[in-house]
Amino acid sequence: MTVGSDCIQPHPIQELLSGNLNSNPGQQFLQQIIDNSYDSIFVTDKYGNVLLASIGTGIFMGYERTEDMIGKNVKEHVKDGIYDWSPTIEAIKSRSVVSGIVRNKNGVQEMATSKPLIDEHGEIVMVITNARDTKLVDDYIAALEKERSTVHRYKTAVEYLSDVDAGNKEIVAESPQMKKIIKTCNFIAKADSTVMLIGETGTGKEVMARYIHRHSLRSKEPFIPVNCAAIPQELLESEFFGYVRGAFTGANPHGKPGLFEIADKGTLFLDEIAELPMAMQSKLLRVIESGEVQRLGDTNIYHANVRFIAATNRDLKAMISQKLFRSDLYYRLNVIPINIPTLRDRPEDILAFAHKFLGELNRKYALKKQFSSQATQSLFNYNWPGNVRELRNVIERLVMTSMGDILNFEEDSLVSRKTRLDCEPRPQEGDRAYEGTLKSVLKSVEEEYISQVLRECGGRMGEAARRLGIHRTMLYRKLNNK
Repeated sequence: MTVGSDCIQPHPIQELLSGNLNSNPGQQFLQQIIDNSYDSIFVTDKYGNVLLASIGTGIFMGYERTEDMIGKNVKEHVKDGIYDWSPTIEAIKSRSVVSGIVRNKNGVQEMATSKPLIDEHGEIVMVITNARDTKLVDDYIAALEKERSTVHRYKTAVEYLSDVDAGNKEIVAESPQMKKIIKTCNFIAKADSTVMLIGETGTGKEVMARYIHRHSLRSKEPFIPVNCAAIPQELLESEFFGYVRGAFTGANPHGKPGLFEIADKGTLFLDEIAELPMAMQSKLLRVIESGEVQRLGDTNIYHANVRFIAATNRDLKAMISQKLFRSDLYYRLNVIPINIPTLRDRPEDILAFAHKFLGELNRKYALKKQFSSQATQSLFNYNWPGNVRELRNVIERLVMTSMGDILNFEEDSLVSRKTRLDCEPRPQEGDRAYEGTLKSVLKSVEEEYISQVLRECGGRMGEAARRLGIHRTMLYRKLNNK
């Protein structure tokens, strides 16, 4: 039974929908449209009388012919148990969009949404309802969750790989130079400005880059380190920009995101930037300036929000004059230049690093090794051309090859050959037999005590100087001029 049809003037759209299907071309056209829709669709007037319904709606409601639904009221459907409730009724009552799960008499569920169409006078003209099988919705949500999970695992793997050995790369800053650099890095970390780290090999440029990232607003996003010298030239573009399926022979059949995309919202550390060929330099410059990235073989342009930190041990200005490095890229990268001093230029950090490395090795191998006074002195006498990296290797070699718990650099031929000052052989700790003038004996005792205090302080010069009751500069002078 049609409810309210005798007491209201029909709307023109209602007149179109209520005509005979076989004699009304417009209605036939509308019917064809909704029958070919992926969703179930049906339309009612403002009383809930069905004006138009798709084949999918008829199947859901159990009608063999769609025409049998026309003119019936949705309240009758609910009363007859065709489905458990009607969002159309609720939409009419609330004059707003209503969504929910509707279950038919066979237990099939659909996600239905009813929207009232209101005219210029504020009157409901009709209600349009569309519905979709909840299984399709659930499958779609599951697919999205699977994709999101995959992306999360991929990002986690990238972050894990980019943090390999990061625990052994802590900042050591006992020297005034490094303390000043750390202060600067803490300040610039909060901005997105490009940073250029300049220093010899082994001075810790990557460690400093990680420090900047860790204290930046991007710290929760990936830190991607790239050694520009380690990527073959023919693979540079595909590695940085990525590629789509079938971009070139031998490519991953699923395509591959580039480093710019992987580092999106994070930090991309370009180590050995001077090794980039000129062709790649121009492409890198464009990405830095525009943020636009296009995979090989793709027509789409992606926007990568990346902070760049570059590092080099070469004189880029000299390379520019030799036409080996682009000047425009240099000035774009060199926004905030930071010079990392060599280890020989920050002697206060030598002992701190040495004790740090020794402590790590002692914990790793359950050892109790200690530096002798001779070893402590040798740390200052050596030139350390390989900087922190060489210091770590020498300490590890000494720990692994020394039979006793007291370490002497006399056992290390590399250091003993290259010390800046000749070190006289000294007896082992505990077997000291003092001889000579009182002045020389007092000096020997002073050296041993300073070495002991430094060991107890873990190589921290400031703390050792306070315990000895002397200024830091005086402590360094005593160590450097035995």
